[in-house]
Amino acid sequence: MIGIIEWSKKNTTINRLTENKEIKLQENQVLNDNSYVIETIAQNLEVPWGMAFTNENRLLVTERPGRVRLIENSVLQKEPLYVFDEVIAQGEGGLMGLAIDPAYNENKFVYMSLTYIQDGIRFVKVVRLRDQGNRLEEKITIFDGIPAAQYHVGNRLAFGPDGKLYITTGDALQASEAQNIDSLAGKILRINANGSIPEDNPFPGSPIWSYGHRNPQGLAWNPADGLLYESEHGPSGFDGSGGGDEINLIQKGGNYGWPLASHEETYPGTIDPLITFTPAKAPASLLFYTGEKLSIFTNHLIFGALVGQAIIDITLDSDDPNLIVSTKEVNSVQEGRIRTLIQGPNDCIYFSTSNQDGRGNPKPDDDKIMRMCPDIN
Repeated sequence: MIGIIEWSKKNTTINRLTENKEIKLQENQVLNDNSYVIETIAQNLEVPWGMAFTNENRLLVTERPGRVRLIENSVLQKEPLYVFDEVIAQGEGGLMGLAIDPAYNENKFVYMSLTYIQDGIRFVKVVRLRDQGNRLEEKITIFDGIPAAQYHVGNRLAFGPDGKLYITTGDALQASEAQNIDSLAGKILRINANGSIPEDNPFPGSPIWSYGHRNPQGLAWNPADGLLYESEHGPSGFDGSGGGDEINLIQKGGNYGWPLASHEETYPGTIDPLITFTPAKAPASLLFYTGEKLSIFTNHLIFGALVGQAIIDITLDSDDPNLIVSTKEVNSVQEGRIRTLIQGPNDCIYFSTSNQDGRGNPKPDDDKIMRMCPDIN
């Protein structure tokens, strides 16, 4: 399917969620558990966005203004590991996505995405660098030309179990482009680690894996079955009624409806979300937790909420990947806007605050990287 689908709901609007999926009415249950402790491992950062471990003691962090920071043995190093001079950190853009090559131990490659301006036009590009321990070098651009704007730029990077690099892109404030298969806006892209297009992508010669997305910022795979889940920001008033944040189960070549449908509406040929959140939570990341140390989260989806200022725990049905059993808010986390969550090599959950992003109420020591670990006392 090529080209733009006409943005018209006509008379097709119905409830997007089936009766079985109305489990979402249980949302906002509070998870209050004393089996874990939360501690700060780094502070005084500026909008930390991407995080990735290179080994059990070494954590890379991107700061949106363009700096790559190193936390080693839980100590934030004073000087940045690398600074991107070309980064345009305005609105929701900047240095954002971060991913480690599946063969990192052999090639030391790390990947990052950033917004920049060329001839007055904003774009996103994905770059690869080689990690030399005390510095990053050999920067090359492996993928470029992703539409960007001051808002809705996506930018989550993640390697899937298939070894391919997945990239989320926002609609760049051009909602109809999410339905345009000739545009990279409003998509999940899938490329090889060298930037080339996999032959088994759904649209020949195209990096597009799925489309019809507004501003996706979370990707997470269930390693047991390889299924990909995605979190996505819903409308914020100027482009539709507020709320309607989504958790989706991503299918190859799937159309996820934006802007033809949102919230609990539907449109023929589009795929419904597993759940929507209204009022908005603003899911800025997504994690499928596989560890055993924090057993209350094992095999759950977890996301950081910006507007919701919380960590949200999602329980999936063990027999049906399309069914969400319940959602709960982790009420012990009261650190403001929560952005990225990752699972550490020690099975603790690491997360970043985003109170310096112009929409929060920063404390003197914001922003922070924190971790949730089992309480062994």
